[in-house]
Amino acid sequence: MLLGRGDINPDEPDESGRTPLWWATFSEHEGIMEMLLGRGGVNPNEPDVKGQTPLGLAALRGYEGAVKLLLGQDDISPDEPDEDGRTPLWWAARYGHKGAMKILLGRDDVNSDTPDLGDETPLHCAAWYGHEGVVEMLLGRDDINPNWPDMYGQTPLLAAIRGGCEGVAKLLLKRHGVNSDTPDYLGQTPLWWATKNGHVGVIALLQPPTSPTHSTA
Repeated sequence: MLLGRGDINPDEPDESGRTPLWWATFSEHEGIMEMLLGRGGVNPNEPDVKGQTPLGLAALRGYEGAVKLLLGQDDISPDEPDEDGRTPLWWAARYGHKGAMKILLGRDDVNSDTPDLGDETPLHCAAWYGHEGVVEMLLGRDDINPNWPDMYGQTPLLAAIRGGCEGVAKLLLKRHGVNSDTPDYLGQTPLWWATKNGHVGVIALLQPPTSPTHSTA
C-alpha cells in the first residue's frame, strides 16, 4: 500500500542511515526485500552510518537467501567494504557462514583476500576464530596468500595457534607455501605462541620430523 503511493521515498534512511531495505535484510524478510528491490529508487548498496550495506549485513548474519537476492541486482557492489574495510566476504568468514561464503565466492568480482584496515584478511579472521570449514574453502583457492600478516605481523597460522585452533593449524600446515616459522613484529613465532599457551598438539605439529636412529652394534 505504501509503496504504491507517489509521495513515499522507499529509500529514506533513519538517523543511523538504515534504509527500509537495510531493516528488511536485518529481519530476513525476503518477501519485503523483493518488494522494495522491485520498486524504482531503492539503492541496494546504501550503507548505514558505519558503512554496513544490506549485503554486508546479510553476509554477517549468514542469511543465504538474502545474499542471493541482493547479488541478483544488476547494480549491486558485492565487494563494498564498511568503515573498517570489512567486505561482505570478510563478515561471512568472521562468523563461519560457509553457505554465504560459497555464494559470494561464486562471483568473479569478489576478492577473496581483501584485508580490513587492520590487515586481517578473511582467511586470517576465520583462522583466529577456528572456522575450519571456511579456512578449508579459502585455502582451496589460488588467489589466497596464506602468509598475509596483519598489522601486528601475525600470519593466519600464528593467529590459529594463538587461539588454540589445532584443526585450523593442521589445515594451514598442509597448504603448500605456508611458512611455519614466520614471527610477528615482536619476534614471536608460531612455536613460541604454542609453547606459551601450552598447546601440546600444535607444538607436535610444528616440530621437525626426527630421523630414525640406527644401532651401531
